[in-house]
Parts: sequence; C-alpha cells; structure tokens
Amino acid sequence: MKKSFYHRFSDFIEGKGFYIVLALCIAAIGVSGWFLFSSLTGEEPADPVGGKASITVTPAPTSTVQAQKPTVTAAPRPTATVPAAAAATPSATPQTTPTPASAPTSLSWPVQGEVLTGYTVEALAYDTTMGDWRTHAGVDIAAAAGTEVRAPASGVVAQVTEDAMMGTTVVIDHGGNLTTTCSNLAAVPTVEVGDSVTVGDVIGSVGSTAIAESALPSHLHFSVEREGTSVDPMELLNH
Repeated sequence: MKKSFYHRFSDFIEGKGFYIVLALCIAAIGVSGWFLFSSLTGEEPADPVGGKASITVTPAPTSTVQAQKPTVTAAPRPTATVPAAAAATPSATPQTTPTPASAPTSLSWPVQGEVLTGYTVEALAYDTTMGDWRTHAGVDIAAAAGTEVRAPASGVVAQVTEDAMMGTTVVIDHGGNLTTTCSNLAAVPTVEVGDSVTVGDVIGSVGSTAIAESALPSHLHFSVEREGTSVDPMELLNH
C-alpha cells in the first residue's frame, strides 16, 4: 500500500530527517549571528534624520605678553608740622632758690627778746615744766604769742611737723650741713616743705603748742644743728 505524503514526512522526521533539520537550525543560527556581528563592527550607523552635527573647536589664542607685577609706590609719610609759636616756647620751669653750698657764718634772730633758758648739754638744768633736771639743746627766746617768726638765714624748708612735746616745728636747711629749728609755733605755719626762704622771711608766729615748755612765759624755742650735732645758737646769732 502506498503511504501518503504526511506519513512519509513523518517517517523521514523520525529517521534521518531529524538530524538534517537540526543541522539546518544550527546553520541558520550561525548565519544570523554572523550578520549581527557584521552589523556591529563593519558597517557605519545610519545618519540621523537631521544630518550629522559638525562641531569646530577653535583653540584659544596664545598670549605672547608676559604678565608683569604691578609696581606699587608707597606714598610719603606725612610729616607733622609743629607751629612756630609752640616750637619756640620752652616748657615752663619752676624757679627755686638753690640751697647755699656753704653754711652761713652767722644767723639773724628769729624773734627779738630775752633769753629765758640758755643752751646746756654738758650740765643738767632744772626744768620747771617737767619738774626734773635735764639738758636743753637750744634757747628759749621770750616773745608774745602771735609775734612773727622770721627765717634766720636763707635756705629751704626741710620739715614741717607737729612734735608731741615741742609742738609745731619748722626745720630749715641752710646748706653746708647746717639746719635751724623753730618750735612752739602757732598751729599753722606760713611755709611748707620745699619752700625756699631768704633771711627775714616770715615762717610762722609764736604759739603755745610745746607741752614740754608750757610752764614758761610765751616764747620761741630755737635750736641749731651742724652735721647732725646740736650747737649753741648763741655762737651764731648776731649780737
């Protein structure tokens, strides 16, 4: 019995036809792969619809001018101008009377009056105020309270103190290590430390501030020291 085309094709597929179909499929896959590879590597892509864009890059011009550092010129510093009047006017210098270089050889009486108590340092004298025997390193010159007391020589006021026993006291430096002291002054003298005085200038007035000599009549206690040692004022006072 003669088989139909369908049965013959089926027999063919079941026999050697299967391998032939498989080989054709492999060949078709290889051809497709080759075309795909060729399209990726050998052929140029199609131009875009608007055409290829052309971009031209122009290199920046090379400058032949070398950069130069700017030169900075410092402005001259302004010079202060001193007005002529101010430059010509010297600073004021206080005028003071210099202390004499050498000690005076004589002294003027600070007040005029009787000597109530004389100078004694080698022998003891009875002190009516203290009620005992003691030395007396000066002279007590009688003078009414309020009598002006004058500088016995030129010099500089070295001390103005309130002594506990001798009351208001003014010490004058006459130079040459000679100083004079006026005690029992009124509470407020007329000079201050550093004042320059000349002989006869008023330095204060007689008072009653010396407790140690309060039993005596109104007087001025006057003493002199040379190089720190007391001397008899009567040896220097003008007679």
